[in-house]
Amino acid sequence: MGQLGAKVYILGIESSCDESGVALVKFDQDAATGLRAGTQSSATRLPQLLAHALHTQIEMHQPYGGVVPELASRDHIQRIIPLLNQVLTQSGVGIAQVDLVAYTKGPGLAGALLVGAGVAASLAASMNIPLLGVHHLEGHLLSPFLSEDPPSFPFVCLLVSGGHTQLMGVQSMGQYELLGESVDDAAGEAFDKSAKLLGLDYPGGAALSQLAVHGDPKAFSFPRPMLHSGRLDFSFAGLKTSVLTQIKKMTEKDIEACKTDLAASVQAAIVEVLVKKSIAALKQTQLKTLVVAGGVGANQTLREALLKACSQMGAKVFFPELSLCTDNGAMIAMAAAMRVQSGIEKGSKCYDFDVKPRWSLSDVVA
Repeated sequence: MGQLGAKVYILGIESSCDESGVALVKFDQDAATGLRAGTQSSATRLPQLLAHALHTQIEMHQPYGGVVPELASRDHIQRIIPLLNQVLTQSGVGIAQVDLVAYTKGPGLAGALLVGAGVAASLAASMNIPLLGVHHLEGHLLSPFLSEDPPSFPFVCLLVSGGHTQLMGVQSMGQYELLGESVDDAAGEAFDKSAKLLGLDYPGGAALSQLAVHGDPKAFSFPRPMLHSGRLDFSFAGLKTSVLTQIKKMTEKDIEACKTDLAASVQAAIVEVLVKKSIAALKQTQLKTLVVAGGVGANQTLREALLKACSQMGAKVFFPELSLCTDNGAMIAMAAAMRVQSGIEKGSKCYDFDVKPRWSLSDVVA
């Protein structure tokens, strides 16, 4: 990938579920030392996002109330190349300047993952450059490094993405320790399933959060599962059951009249658990930096509660930009760039790609 000091351009492709994303980042090879040791002092040492483009399939899946895997895969096929051309045009970088192609290897929907992997492998093979599969959750975990005010290692990460809720101890690039995780439903699933019970349109989590703004979070007393367990694991299946039980007691007219209060009370239960577990993780690890990543990290109530709680204990919290909370190519390109920059990965010119629909983040520890 060129001589020391050369600019390295990495293309990232995301297609794990219902968003197609492509992005381009660059970094200087001679700025590689700080990431592994966790000593980077400013954003100038980090890879730079040059351009990214995203297409969401929400409108296509709405009539079905959730993601239809076959439709998702077919749509990725149509979207990725136009998004690639858009990124190259925006960045002013020619495809021949790309040094490595990264793609989401997993976890995710098998068919959707294969589309991104196939495009990435074909591009890399046609240019005889390395190919690198990236863990989707590592992309989310590192997405706050794309912000104007990035964090520094070490930190605790609250990873709340789709079907995943995890607390990770992050010592440096590629050095991750699982502190706690969801044992059944994740936070995102609790939002979505509760929203469906309330009759809200897909995507339910976002709709519930918008509705909750106008409600009373203390109107209904929903459980805070495992809040006092002494462990850092999460469980939200019981919350969904409690919401269902409450709704069954009510008439349709009562549900409609109390819908904002129900939404606010559900959100309050989820947020309280996430905040208190995050603070407990900071105390357990004796760290003073919290990174929040994943789609639920866009929730404004969660952001405000974490900012307040961290401020009270003298800790600092970092979030990705709102536009980068959802699945996107920027986080995949960034994760690949940081792994290459830190010396963990080089990519491979073996283009017999594979995908991992089920893949633990613990498996990518350097």
